[in-house]
Order: sequence, then C-alpha cells, then structure tokens
Amino acid sequence: MTDVHVKPAADTHAPARPIKMAARNVDVFYGKTHAIKGVSIDVDMDNVTAFIGPSGCGKSTFLRTLNRMNDTIPIARVEGDITLDGENIYSPSMDVVQLRARVGMVFQKPNPFPKSIYENVAYGPRIHGLAPSKSDLDHVVERSLRRAGLWEEVKDRLADSGTALSGGQQQRLCIARAIAVDPEVILMDEPCSALDPIATAKIEELIHELRGRYAIVIVTHNMQQAARVSQRTAFFHLGNLVEYGVTSDIFTNPRQERTKDYITGRYG
Repeated sequence: MTDVHVKPAADTHAPARPIKMAARNVDVFYGKTHAIKGVSIDVDMDNVTAFIGPSGCGKSTFLRTLNRMNDTIPIARVEGDITLDGENIYSPSMDVVQLRARVGMVFQKPNPFPKSIYENVAYGPRIHGLAPSKSDLDHVVERSLRRAGLWEEVKDRLADSGTALSGGQQQRLCIARAIAVDPEVILMDEPCSALDPIATAKIEELIHELRGRYAIVIVTHNMQQAARVSQRTAFFHLGNLVEYGVTSDIFTNPRQERTKDYITGRYG
C-alpha cells in the first residue's frame, strides 16, 4: 500500500464545544487477555472522531465500551472511567437501556428488524414512550428517515419489509432507527465495510450531514474514509491508543513512528 494522498475532511483547530464523552485510563479484559490498555480520549459534538488501526488492534472493543456493549460478554471486564455529560456510565445507578438510547450504535453488517420500514424506525420511540400519539410517531418516523437520507426512496413503501431494501438502504434504515430515539452520540462500527462504493459514498455524505447534531464516532479500516469523514483520528495498535489528534495532522504529520508506519502502509 502507498501513502494516503487524500484531502482530509474540513477541519479547524478552534476549540470544540464541551466534551460529550470522556474516557480516562480505560482497560478492557476478556478473561486474562488484556485487550485495551489505559486508553484516554474525549469525544465532542463538533467533530467526527475516527478510530483506525490494524485488525485486532482494539478499536471496536474500545468503541463497545462507550455504550456498555461489552456487558453482553460474560468474561469481559472494563476498568477506568467513562463519562457521558460528566456522569459515569458504569455507575450502578446508570440505566443501561437508557444509556443505549442516548448512545446509539450502527453495526458493521446492516441488521434491520424483520419488520416493516415504518416499524423499524417506530420501534424505539414507541418502547421509550417518545411519541404519545400515532401522528407523533408518524412525524418521528418521517423526520428520522429524512435525516438518514432515505425518506424520498421509501416514503411510498413504508409497509414493505426493511429486509427487502438494498444493503446501503438497510444501513441508512439502521441509522434512521438509531436516531429515532433522539440520541446524543452515534457509534458506527465499520458501517460501510459491507457496502459498495456508491452506498458507501451515501453513508459518508450522511455522516457529514449529521455532524454537529450528534457526537459521532466511527471505526473504520479504511484510512481514506477516515480522512474524508473525520476531524479527529485515534490510531490504535495492540490495544494501545498510540496517537490521537486532528485528522489532517495524523495523516500528514504524525508524531509517533508507529502511526507513520501504519499510514504509509508498512504494516496493517
């Protein structure tokens, strides 16, 4: 692989709005395996944050700590502090269901429910009591599909199954489903890896449009994608956060030799 010659996403060095999520000295263990080692990072509303690094470096594992998805793995243990608006998300008083509504997740493989397009989006607002009436629910569904750039494509077929959509449309439906409960943070775990280039471009365009409305973190194995969509990049290697900073700096003037070696394709 050659050097990444990509114009990074629009970027400024201006101070960001207050930190939305903060991780301090986070360690993750799977049994005796030390998967994440002392990671500290901030996520804010103004910048899309990309996690990059070789396969198995810990970027998806760390992403899953931000909405306690690792809780579903019996041998997983998380140490350190992660806060959302200053509140410890691993506190015993934290309602995990509410946390996952506030910190939504979009997975690598599109996973629409085996329900209609309408019901895929309406499901979360209904169970969380966010739409008291049918007209309220209709409004939430339309607004979410519009924000996900899908409304014009599906407005006349809302009763069709979500699984009948194309892969790219399914992923945008999953994004609509995530934002329907009005989250504050959206985590995206390699959301384009199963998609073709045209669908990928639509998802990247959508990320640009959602920036600032939500704090967004994306895990990607595609460095060009990280350069296109993010303003902050974190490089992970062997469970360590090697370098974190302004995306344009990471790609053009990395401070760490390991980052430079990865960016220039010496390993990966």
